[in-house]
Amino acid sequence: MKEIDRLSISAMRVLAAEAIQKANSGHPGMPIGAASMAYAIWKKMRHNPADPNWYGRDRFILSSGHASMLEYALLHLYGYGVSIEDIKQFRQLGSKTPGHPEYGHTVGVEATTGPLGQGFAMAVGMAMARQHMAAKFNKDGFNVIDGYVYTLMGDGCMMEGITSEAASLAGALKLNCLIAVYDRNKITIEGSTDCTFTEDVGKRFEAYGWEVRELPDGEDVDAIEAALDAAKGRSCPQLIIVNSKIAHGTAKEGMASSHGSPLGDENIRLMKEKLGLADMEPFAVSDEVYQNFKALAEKGAEAQRKWERTLEAYFAQYPDMKAQWQAYHSPVDGLENLFELCKFEGKVATRAASGTVLNKLAELAPNLIGGSADLAPSNNTELKGIPFISADDFSGRNIHFGIREFAMAAICNGMALFGGMHTFCATFMVFSDYLKPALRLSALMHLPVIYVLTHDSIGVGEDGPTHQPIEHLAALRATPNVNVFRPADGNETVAAYISAMNFDGPTAIALSRQGLPTLAETGMGALKGGYVLRRPEGTPDVILMATGSEVELLYGAADILAEKGYKAQLVSMPCLELFDAQDEEYKESVLPGSVQARVAVEAASDFGWHKYIGFGGKTVSVNTFGASAPAGKLFAMYGFTAENVAAKALEAIGEARR
Repeated sequence: MKEIDRLSISAMRVLAAEAIQKANSGHPGMPIGAASMAYAIWKKMRHNPADPNWYGRDRFILSSGHASMLEYALLHLYGYGVSIEDIKQFRQLGSKTPGHPEYGHTVGVEATTGPLGQGFAMAVGMAMARQHMAAKFNKDGFNVIDGYVYTLMGDGCMMEGITSEAASLAGALKLNCLIAVYDRNKITIEGSTDCTFTEDVGKRFEAYGWEVRELPDGEDVDAIEAALDAAKGRSCPQLIIVNSKIAHGTAKEGMASSHGSPLGDENIRLMKEKLGLADMEPFAVSDEVYQNFKALAEKGAEAQRKWERTLEAYFAQYPDMKAQWQAYHSPVDGLENLFELCKFEGKVATRAASGTVLNKLAELAPNLIGGSADLAPSNNTELKGIPFISADDFSGRNIHFGIREFAMAAICNGMALFGGMHTFCATFMVFSDYLKPALRLSALMHLPVIYVLTHDSIGVGEDGPTHQPIEHLAALRATPNVNVFRPADGNETVAAYISAMNFDGPTAIALSRQGLPTLAETGMGALKGGYVLRRPEGTPDVILMATGSEVELLYGAADILAEKGYKAQLVSMPCLELFDAQDEEYKESVLPGSVQARVAVEAASDFGWHKYIGFGGKTVSVNTFGASAPAGKLFAMYGFTAENVAAKALEAIGEARR
């Protein structure tokens, strides 16, 4: 190891330890123990601090997000705009250096991480995106997409199930641009991993189709760099296992107490003394170290200039590819035409309508890519006439994810983060439980991933309560920055996709298994989340509101009420989040405050509906698990009939007039 490398790694370790000590909070063990690995990765990576979003860069994800100070130290030393003052404000309110890395908050952070394993799975997604873009755009002599995706992970990431899901798919697809570095320090919060984690990880990954290298010493920077070099240009994904010591070189080396607690002032003093930095003031970095990182950054800037020259020559030789490149990196034109392109008549299941819309959308958006968790024929998510990606051909836009909901969603996050494509994934709505943690990160990162969730209610029928979502709509709606769309018919399904393509966060589209009538009044009004389908003359006696398959019940209920002399205003509420975002005047026009008698109808939990109906309002809902029976019998049993809705309305009217 060169002396400048040793000094640079020491500076990283001290910055991490001092920031955590000042905050009196954080995880010093991995930032200290894995500093040599991170230094080697970033030294080998192609990146430019002067242009953090340069498309041709290599990508890095710190899957073990609790080691955030390791990444912040690198961002500071390389000149990404993280100042020493930012380092001093680690974990403080409003700082650039929060407790875990946050995409969109700290420049240079490629993904929000912390929930272990998800960073690794997002790296798989980035690698899949890179492979697709390379297959789509590279020509002989012009490898305009040729970067690598690196991820640094620890024992905790390796234990999480999502890692197995994603690693298995990565091996099947031979993602040879993916390099994972595993910091194996064999320590977690509770102590040695010997009590829970004794498997041979290398053999596991070899069985997945990865190539594995193991290094005995986490401090041997030269060996780590050589392993990183050897990992390039291979035919499959690469795992480098590095045996290390948590909190290396400190009084807490190898101790579980170093994982999530500050080292203490005295231990930091001893560490600096051992590193030959005893005379350095807190948070001080030598000019020599800064100059080293400046030189490394300049190599990245030169790599970008070379890439840009290549891209310019490529566009000159292939002007048609320039147009395609621009289409991949620009907003989609013609979304408003989807209403004309997708015409529906009669009864159509919204999952079937979704398939129609998705295929028309694929014609407008050449960079729309996604797939299903082994349910494409049932979810209706196959893009017709377009190949599925495979290890041999990545140019397609359909993806076989296999039965891996969690990894599927995290992979879509990674693909969206890579840039240049719109991603979607699909499963049965009841299995949104399996992918919810990744959807939550979609929302945190403001990624416009589309979640196609079919079989949205007790309408699933004979499959019974295990497959009938009840609480899922409420759970999805409770997640900030997620739009949850439950369309009533094909027209509202079109609106759901238009909205999803224009939203800066994930959209979950809940779709029916059973056929639903195409309603004359539905359409663009759904883009406001809630709108009036039928408005009576004068003040209505009651407001009937519903989503999805239950909207059609409102019409029959209104006719029954009319026979009894009552006027009903019918409201479709396909997306509560969009409705809440409208101005007060519009919301008052849809749900006038003067009408206290209100009924909400939805074949799911009534949790959340009292915001719109008031505590005196009525619901027709399902607050127990379902049952196994034909869908029609279930709807009748749970009260989803026009007669029952009308009866609830009469109750609401009577109570409102007392």
